[in-house]
Amino acid sequence: MIKKFGTLYAGHVDFENIGFSGTAANDRLLPNEELIKAFDKADAIAQVMDRTGYDTFWLAEHHFQREGYECIPNTLMLATHLAGRTENIRFGCGFNVTTMWHPIRLAEDYAMADVLTGGRVIFGIGRGYHTREVESFGAPLLDNDANRELFEEQVDIIFKAFNESSFSHHGKHYDLPKEVEYRGYELEDITLVPRPLTRPVECYQPIVSGSPRSLDFMVKHGVKGVVGGGAAAGGAPSPVVQAWRDALARSGRETELGTDMILGVSVHIAETEKKAMEEASYFFQENMKMFGPLKMVRGLDDDGIAALSDPQRAPTAGLPTIEDAVEAGQWLCGPPDLIVEKLMAIQELYPGLESVNAGSVIGTPQAVILDQLEQFSSEVMPHFKRGA
Repeated sequence: MIKKFGTLYAGHVDFENIGFSGTAANDRLLPNEELIKAFDKADAIAQVMDRTGYDTFWLAEHHFQREGYECIPNTLMLATHLAGRTENIRFGCGFNVTTMWHPIRLAEDYAMADVLTGGRVIFGIGRGYHTREVESFGAPLLDNDANRELFEEQVDIIFKAFNESSFSHHGKHYDLPKEVEYRGYELEDITLVPRPLTRPVECYQPIVSGSPRSLDFMVKHGVKGVVGGGAAAGGAPSPVVQAWRDALARSGRETELGTDMILGVSVHIAETEKKAMEEASYFFQENMKMFGPLKMVRGLDDDGIAALSDPQRAPTAGLPTIEDAVEAGQWLCGPPDLIVEKLMAIQELYPGLESVNAGSVIGTPQAVILDQLEQFSSEVMPHFKRGA
């Protein structure tokens, strides 16, 4: 049963000239004074969410985003700051791109955030999807197998550091600790200082392809899943959600669909479904301009990707529309009662689901995000959070 709501803010600034016919994504080269406005925007969102009863504000780690789409390089640092500016809301790392970190530094930084905020930061891990950032940090991404191998060893180390009072690890990429003399003795193990006070550490990871290997690895460490996209057209359960339940079953846990996962949907509220789609269409298009070339938009072929970078071609290139996304269940558009109805249908489809991330996509102006959060909290959330 759905009883918790959050939203994701990946760190985009407010843009001019958005949509298919607007400025091409690669032509957005913003000055530093514009890029840093992402932090004030995050603060404004956190204040509204804290005041209106949301549960978790998710932040995304990214680097070198001179275009202004994802401008938060350190979610733990920002989350710790925002925790001091708010009272109750929790902050999720959605996600720390683990392959760009030394695993011990990431474990230490999370532990500090956990201590300093009194347990209000939720850990998150991911393998990364931007070649510009992952490869520039000296980690593999183009080689998927190497990326996965590195990631899995890092996560093994991180959870050893969290869960054991002292530990050692000797693998392909890391030799911890080094065999050295230290103050008169031979070093054999090390201790994370500090360790998180909130243990076991609650951790989330995005589920994309849903391969058995990746899902079984998550279950091994007690990592929970984040799935985007709502429910498929016709009310059919997502194959990824089914694969997640199967992975839990392989570990000996028989669960209902939706258990131990967060479902993400994009939401836009207006007087009618048509008006909501019209208002949100430009945000939908700007978001696609960002993610399409990264091959993260289903149904988009190479010609469509090329069209996205050409404001003259894109509007008439037959690209996916917000209407398509609404039909597929990825977007919920319309008046509050229709949003409630669609969420109730998702709840029926996934009876084990407790948490939903409902929010605005990259490209949405701050004023619209805040207004949508206010409307959703007052007119949608009360139908699910009563007695929670």
